[in-house]
Amino acid sequence: MTDFASFVAPQACPSAAASDAIGEASACLDRFTERFNACDTAGMDGELHFPHVMLSGADRLEWRAPGNHPADFFEKLMASGWRRTRYQSKEAVLASADKVHFVVTYTREDAAGTVLSTHRNLWIATRVAGRWGISLRSY
Repeated sequence: MTDFASFVAPQACPSAAASDAIGEASACLDRFTERFNACDTAGMDGELHFPHVMLSGADRLEWRAPGNHPADFFEKLMASGWRRTRYQSKEAVLASADKVHFVVTYTREDAAGTVLSTHRNLWIATRVAGRWGISLRSY
């Protein structure tokens, strides 16, 4: 069992380790979005850690394992005119050697590049067993 005091007050992370973590975690988010734009739900799952938690307002959704995206997810998104998602910014707001909190701002665009919607979310990427993955997304 993890000691609560050490759980809520982890050891300080040297700035170089945090900087490396930010770069590696950011690359994970980029891979996720590349797969999102390719309509590749299995590839998206490959950039997540499970259980994977999503928050929308006070509602919580937890996926225990890969394979939970609705079969018609991209069909419905394309019906709205969407063709790609593009980051406007990924700001690391808290970082340690194994966890980075990002405030991500991204747009959903049509084929001509017209912005259909803009979103600002909190995403948390963690390194588990040496692999970076997105553990939590808050919408």
